[in-house]
Parts: sequence; structure tokens; C-alpha cells
Amino acid sequence: MAELAHSPDISLTQDESFVATSHRGLNYPLGERTPTVGEAIAVAPGVHWVRIPMAGPLDHINCWLVADGDATTIVDTGLNVEPSVDAWRALFEAQPLAMRRPGRVICTHFHPDHIGLAGWLGRKFDARIWMTRGEWLMGRLLTADVRDAVPDEQIAFWRAAGWDDEQVAAASAKGFGQFRRMVAPMPLGYRRIIDGEDIAIGDATWRVVVGSGHCPEHACLWNARDGVLIAGDQVLPRISSNVSLGVSEPDADPLGEWLASIDKLLELPGDLLVLPAHGAPFTGLHVRLAALRDEHRLRLDILAEHLVEPRRAVDCFGRMFRRTITGDMLGLATGETLAHLRRLEVEGRAVREVRDGVWWYRASV
Repeated sequence: MAELAHSPDISLTQDESFVATSHRGLNYPLGERTPTVGEAIAVAPGVHWVRIPMAGPLDHINCWLVADGDATTIVDTGLNVEPSVDAWRALFEAQPLAMRRPGRVICTHFHPDHIGLAGWLGRKFDARIWMTRGEWLMGRLLTADVRDAVPDEQIAFWRAAGWDDEQVAAASAKGFGQFRRMVAPMPLGYRRIIDGEDIAIGDATWRVVVGSGHCPEHACLWNARDGVLIAGDQVLPRISSNVSLGVSEPDADPLGEWLASIDKLLELPGDLLVLPAHGAPFTGLHVRLAALRDEHRLRLDILAEHLVEPRRAVDCFGRMFRRTITGDMLGLATGETLAHLRRLEVEGRAVREVRDGVWWYRASV
């Protein structure tokens, strides 16, 4: 499902993955300091960092308050759950300087931890939502899909990856409407942003830099004057964003798009202060991008060797992940593995055969 955002511990073995998954070479200017609930920390000229709590292994999302004259531009929002709403209310009460009246809400992408409260904030302050078209449409599509039963196409997709009856039944029992439960109702209209557009926020100019692979049109915001990049999920310091093949576009090449986006971001200055959606602000953009690129390339090589015999996606988990894949991790792991197998297809290193609705991959002769 598209609402599943990240896959921690996606490395291979300790020896094989040490260099590729390392976050060494990064610097954290604020050290161990992080915002508490109701606190906003200044991190750059006109930019404050707030941390909105959320359940699960990610624990939080970082949101950014950017001074915009007599207003504030909010970048990303958190989930539509009570702890996140309470955290924003605490900010409204405790941070009058950083939390001037929100004038607009910019969402880097459509995942629910990023747009979950955009509609609520927009209605509360009469603030318009700004997003790329691809992300807006995906968010609107998934919030409008009110089916509770899992569609047959989704079940067929799980079976194609090699899921057994028990796994299909367990996932089906959870229903299909998780996304809309985590996202407040969205307005009918929005303000589209596009790659390369310059947005004036206060006295600074922020350029939209679009990447893809983790989602269709992820918007990063780059302030060249002050050397700052609001990176969303496009560059994270200690985990790798989930790059998945999904039922909505089963012939896509999300990993190819992700790798191309890394090359694009490598054209930005390497000394930027990176403001990620999860983890702490850091410097060392090029070091981290290279590590993310090399991590995926390493897994592609190991998977290609594993396909000396035909394999399903589920047969490849041992080559993809350090941990045993069970329960809630199954969907993430399946999407990530299929994205890598698809990239091998596109590169001509693997072929896919369909037998009784199941996808089998083998190395190209």
C-alpha cells in the first residue's frame, strides 16, 4: 500500500552492507538536541524545527515553520491522530514568534504522515495547501477510496509476489481503508507547485526540486542563499526511504526513478544543511546520497546472483533484509523487493515468467 512509508533495517549482512548503508561522514550541527512537544528550535534564518509525534518505529515527523512576513509557511504536518493534533495545539499556545498565523501549508508528498493534518490546518487558518500535482492527486485518490474490502486486484498482486493463503488472509482482515483514516478531509482545491519553480517565502527564495521513486513527485525545497534543503523523505540520514512497486502501477520502475533522483540531487551543493522528515538536521548531502545509491546497487548485484534459479519475491527476502520478515513488515518488504526485481528486468539482468498468477524471476542467460 502506498501509505506505508519506510523500511528500516533493509541492509543485507553486516559485512556486505557496512559501507553501503553507512551514515558516516555526516555532521549534526545541533548535536543531540531535538524539539520537545510545544517547542520550536531555530535551525536556519527564518526556519524553525518542530517535531510531531506519531506511533510506530518512525516515532515522529519533522515539520518546518518558515517565516513568511506576518505569517508562517508550514512544511509537512503529521498524521490525523490525537497526539499529532495535540502537538500542534501546544505549538499554537507556546510559540507565538515561530507560529505566526499559518498562511499556507506545503506538503512534500502525499504520504499520510506528511499530509495527514493539512486539511485540518488549512480549514483552521484558511490556509491554502501547496503540492505537486502527482502528490495531490494520489492523496485525493486514496482518501476518496472508501472501500473496506480488499480488492481482488490487490489480492492477485500479493499472490503474484508469492504470499501464501495465511498471509493473504491476515492482510485482508485489516481491510483496505487505512490511508483515509490517517488523513483529515482534504479541500477540493490546492496550489500546484512544479519542479524548478521559485517560491518566495518571506525574504528568501526556495526552489522546488522534485524527486521520485519513493512517491510520484516528491518536492524538496532548496534555499540557495542560506544553504538549506528541506528534504522530506527524499534524503534521510539514518534510514532509507521505502521504494516500492505497487498494485496501482505494476509495470513502473520506482527504483530506476529513485536512482535518477539521487543523481539529480547530487547536482546540488554538497555543503547544504539538510532538513529531513525523520532524524536530525545534518550536513554531508553528497556523502549520504552516494551511500543510498550504493546500498541499492549492492542489493541489485546480490539479487542478480540469487536468481540463478527462478525465485518469487518472497524467496528473495533473505538477500534483501537483515531481519526476518513477518507481520506488518510483509507489505513493505514485498514492495521493496519487487522494485529491485523490476529494476533488474529493466536493466536486462533478469526476466519474469508468470505461472498460475505467480511471478518468477530468473537471471538473464
